[in-house]
Amino acid sequence: MVIENYTPDDLFKPIGAYSHFSKAGNIIHISGTPAVNPQTGLIETDNAYDQAKQILLNFQTMLKSANADLKNILHIHVFLKNVDDFQEMNRGYMEFFDGNFPARTVIVVADLPKQGALMTMNAMAVVSE
Repeated sequence: MVIENYTPDDLFKPIGAYSHFSKAGNIIHISGTPAVNPQTGLIETDNAYDQAKQILLNFQTMLKSANADLKNILHIHVFLKNVDDFQEMNRGYMEFFDGNFPARTVIVVADLPKQGALMTMNAMAVVSE
């Protein structure tokens, strides 16, 4: 099986040694993604609602480059720095899925590598071959 690794040109540069997403057959794995604005390379907001929305916009960009969209997501992991941000993260998240939500796991963590990140998310998507 061929594994293809992608870092779309219209997204920010990864902060470590990884690709934004990898594809093997009809499975796409999206790396941990913070709320970085692709135009500036910065996290421009300090609230969980807007950060969740920016992450999902970044997911849309990645999936579009693989001829997919958010409807192809099977599972999302959310890594939150503060459990008190859960409701606002959830509010931003819900705006992207029309009530048809993928499976999701939320984990509270001590810290995240990207300065200013209140959360990061990764995902797995399935596409037609």
